[in-house]
Amino acid sequence: MRAWQTTKAGRPRDVLALNESAPSPVPREGTVRLRVLAAGIGLPDALMCQANYALTPPLPFTQGQEVCGRVVDWGPGVAGRRAGDRVMAVTSFFTGHGSFAEECLALDDFCLPVPDDMSDAEAACFLIPGHTAYIALEARAKLAPGETLLVLAGASGTGAAAIQVGRALGARVLASVGDPAKEELCRALGAEEVFDHHAPDFAKQVVAATGERGANVIFDPVGGDLFTKATHCIAQEGRLLAIGFASGRWGTVDMAHVVQRNYSVVGVIPSGYDRAFKERAQARMLDWWRAGRLRIPVDELVPFTALPDALERLAANQVKGKLALAVDSKATCHASPTAAR
Repeated sequence: MRAWQTTKAGRPRDVLALNESAPSPVPREGTVRLRVLAAGIGLPDALMCQANYALTPPLPFTQGQEVCGRVVDWGPGVAGRRAGDRVMAVTSFFTGHGSFAEECLALDDFCLPVPDDMSDAEAACFLIPGHTAYIALEARAKLAPGETLLVLAGASGTGAAAIQVGRALGARVLASVGDPAKEELCRALGAEEVFDHHAPDFAKQVVAATGERGANVIFDPVGGDLFTKATHCIAQEGRLLAIGFASGRWGTVDMAHVVQRNYSVVGVIPSGYDRAFKERAQARMLDWWRAGRLRIPVDELVPFTALPDALERLAANQVKGKLALAVDSKATCHASPTAAR
């Protein structure tokens, strides 16, 4: 089979090699082997090229955390699977069997059916952004109707999902972007106001937009200096959600400031939840999807051979929404209209 492999640490275009005769992965316990239709492309995939991601596997490896594919077979401990079923899943990327290949291994407990009318590209990009946003806002922040949510990097994959999940939960949603060209997407997804988070007075703008109260919940997939800015526009008893470190480093928590301002810093990752929880969350999000309230905006379905360039663009913050990789040349990518307000 064809598989992209990272062979050393560095920039994607320098370290990725296309292996035309890679062996098919052998399912181990709790995994499902899939024939890949489309793969979601995420920032962690670029970070793995640079060996800057905590779960980077030993060299050489195939990354790709997100996938839409058809079931081929499965390992011990897996029940209820049928060959040919179309599923969306999180892959066993941490063992080097990710979705940037014609076949991959998926985690059985995070491998869920795809609605018939959802395209391969959107299915490949749905699971991680959707569940990250849902767990962050519903389970961890317990976002309440009428509260104000600020989504940092609102035009990113997880940011776009968070704007829409926040709206679906009844919050007033604000967003930030680092590029003015991305403001329109955030507004189309339902953000009431959009700020440039590079502005020196960014925190003051947010405080003013919230009637001097600050945001009740802040969704932060960026970390670094933006995390610090976020601590200056969070409300009394607010919840600052640490999602990721797109800036290259996690935010630094000033515990004295946390105590003085009476807010919480809350960690978020969509792992550690049992299958029943994931299925309940998925059912609720698919109800929103069917109602047109939740869409994962797929900016482009990238040809399989163009993966290195796609990862370069993603690392350079030149992407709006998500990129998907057409591993199968017949992978579908319906238009992804933005969610209804």
